Amino acid sequence: MLNNRFRSLFSLITLVLLTSLVLAACGDATSTTSPAKTVAAGASPAASAAATTGNKPAEVRLDYAYYNPSSLVLKKFGWLESEFAADKVGVKWVLSTGSNKANEFVSGNSVDFGSTAGAAALLARTNNVPLKTVYIYSKPEWTALAVSANSTVTKIEQLKGKKIAVTRGTDPFFFLLRILKDGGLTQQDVEIVNLQHPDGRTALQRGNVDAWVGLDPHMAAAELEDGAKLITRNIDYNTYGTLNAREDFLKQYPEYTKKVLAQYERARLWILDHKDEAAQILADEAKLSLAVAKKELFERTVLDKNVGIPGDALQSALKPVVPILIAEKLVPDDANPTKALEQLVDASFANQVVK
Repeated sequence: MLNNRFRSLFSLITLVLLTSLVLAACGDATSTTSPAKTVAAGASPAASAAATTGNKPAEVRLDYAYYNPSSLVLKKFGWLESEFAADKVGVKWVLSTGSNKANEFVSGNSVDFGSTAGAAALLARTNNVPLKTVYIYSKPEWTALAVSANSTVTKIEQLKGKKIAVTRGTDPFFFLLRILKDGGLTQQDVEIVNLQHPDGRTALQRGNVDAWVGLDPHMAAAELEDGAKLITRNIDYNTYGTLNAREDFLKQYPEYTKKVLAQYERARLWILDHKDEAAQILADEAKLSLAVAKKELFERTVLDKNVGIPGDALQSALKPVVPILIAEKLVPDDANPTKALEQLVDASFANQVVK
């Protein structure tokens, strides 16, 4: 009898298990579980969600940077979060410490929008990073050639054979190559020390390098706090502040691209009307003195001329960069930076939101 009871119990358990498996299989075929929660191995969670939520992304991912004041205003006031709240679209912010980092984020699909210098965007596009420049957030003079307070160097020619700190792949790097050429030098005539912008300032402070091609706000801080001297300046060698977007995002979510740019334009206009408050936001976010923030924002950031729509002025600023990319072997031999420049800019979205 025990054996009969055991066989009956075993049969019941087997029946329950089989029924569960059948129900589970049916459930897989008709599941309503959010695809964002079931990402395939190796896939980007955000990319997977974007591909499966119809005409809206699960979240919009943007960088913010101390060299991009509009991004700091947007992040501070949460305007994008408010804009997307009704659609239940999230917003993710990622800090970029330089154009090279912003390009890495775009290339690695960590952000949908990244802020760089125009030259850095061109370099990335030439190297097949799938981005397009869709907006200009500033015309800055954010870089120059700096030496320490006690340096006797007064012109670029005196730096032959000397150490110069700079961040490769950023506007300061291209600025350096252009002023070297103006002085009859190439990068082979100096020792370039590749450091992120804040580390370049530290190296100049400590005397580890003879000069530094910096970036604001670090350069402004070096002037006011370290007594650093700017010995070579040229705002036209600064290639604009450009907001770049991944091509796949532009194609899939054109309406959300316009919404992002509309808020960027709102931030630009707000800064023009609230400069003191904008300087305080920059000081707080970057942990700067208010004097340094004001120097960057008031003296070296132009927000009201050739800003917003990426057009002829940007193209003109970038054309001189093309031969540098080739001559300095910054791109593969078979690369075509001229074609990349033609493909880089998409002003169609900014044309719809910038008045």
